[in-house]
Amino acid sequence: MARIAGVNIPTNKRVEIALQYIHGIGPKSAKEITEKVGIEPARRVNQLTDAEVLSIRETIDRDHMVEGDLRRETSMNIKRLMDLACYRGLRHRKGLPVRGQRTHTNARTRKGPAKPIAGKKK
Repeated sequence: MARIAGVNIPTNKRVEIALQYIHGIGPKSAKEITEKVGIEPARRVNQLTDAEVLSIRETIDRDHMVEGDLRRETSMNIKRLMDLACYRGLRHRKGLPVRGQRTHTNARTRKGPAKPIAGKKK
């Protein structure tokens, strides 16, 4: 099993698909990495040599922010908005949608399950 950026990537999948298991690498980045390293995308992870896995690991470390660093930067950006007390920060703090979605109906993912209001009848 290949371990890249602290993630065990699946061995029986194609290289492009397996790289997407790393947080911060999507289809476009995975394609760029395989082209840069010179691996054809149809190959499986279990067919890679140790040198190829090492070159993939070095390319990711050098050119991409992934996993812990990316999560840390994202959380720091959100924390910065909350400390500034700007509109987006207040929405994050209250746990409401940040990007202008309606909240009268829907928004249940952000707000959590509906809370019943005592004494309200239709």
